[in-house]
Amino acid sequence: MPTTIKDVAKRAEVSHSTVSRALRGNPLISDETTQRVRQIAREMGYHPSAAARSLKTNQTKALGVVVRTIDDPFFSEIIQGIEDVAQQERYSIFISSSQNDTDRERSVVQAMREHRVDGVIICSTSFSASESRLLRENGVPIVVVNNQAAEEYRYSIYHDDVDGCRQLTQHLIEQGHRRIAYLGNALSGRTTLDRLSGFQQEMQAAGLPIPAEYILQVPGGGPQDGQAGLAHFLNLVERPTGLVCFNDMMAIGVLQGLQMAGVEVPAQCSVTGFDNIIFSAYTNPPLTTFDQPKKYIGAEAARLVLDLLKTNLEQQAPDLKSGFTKTLKGRLLARQSTAPPPGVRRSE
Repeated sequence: MPTTIKDVAKRAEVSHSTVSRALRGNPLISDETTQRVRQIAREMGYHPSAAARSLKTNQTKALGVVVRTIDDPFFSEIIQGIEDVAQQERYSIFISSSQNDTDRERSVVQAMREHRVDGVIICSTSFSASESRLLRENGVPIVVVNNQAAEEYRYSIYHDDVDGCRQLTQHLIEQGHRRIAYLGNALSGRTTLDRLSGFQQEMQAAGLPIPAEYILQVPGGGPQDGQAGLAHFLNLVERPTGLVCFNDMMAIGVLQGLQMAGVEVPAQCSVTGFDNIIFSAYTNPPLTTFDQPKKYIGAEAARLVLDLLKTNLEQQAPDLKSGFTKTLKGRLLARQSTAPPPGVRRSE
């Protein structure tokens, strides 16, 4: 049986309320009593019960985090940022994945409610509004990260994907590429539309045409989806010399597909990714990508949801009452997967 606060009180010959106050550092308890109670608690191996504390404070000191999939390294870095901030404030995090599945989303919401999390951070790009509504109806504040339906939420943290894809496209144009294609993830909604928009805006600014067949959306964002999309471009009569991929995972699949097809990168085709996941620096060749500040995005989301909790869910926060959206910017990382196209000399 675990040691209880009553066991400590009996050994210390004080009331259990005195033990509770002493362990919390309440100034009403003398320093001598506080030190003696804490020493006894350590000797007896006493640890405060989170369940008992939550009943008294109506807080579990836990945050729910919903991601689309746990095995994506992009989300693991966002989670790291969330956890760093949560631990500083003595919060734990409860992680679950939605897998873009409605039934799974429903079970995720049920689990969050059963665990009575104090707040939720949604990193799944298409988490349904109906499921989120169930959380809000229970008084749980919600912050979303890069969500395609963020207009349905009052609190969100974004990355400027339009700017990111503009920079990637500009990078290829400056190297002399004129035939540039975009490979997107049709399941990522607003995110892929923003990245496509950035690509289109930069091509238009440079006065470059975009043939209809140079834009392809495939149903997924993994390496296998990148390979599947690549087949479309390889079958074109006039192949693109540069390929802007929705994310690094797809770009990794493209790199392998080009190698299997005997197409040299970057000599015959330049490839860019997006996100700067940890693997992108170790591909062959290392992948040019756009570095989202993933840990910082997660940290900002955690700070926002904790601010909402500290201000009693907006009641005392006029600056947050009308909602809050923050947009963050990343940076271009030019590596060896991009170079001038065939026939164009590299500038010195």
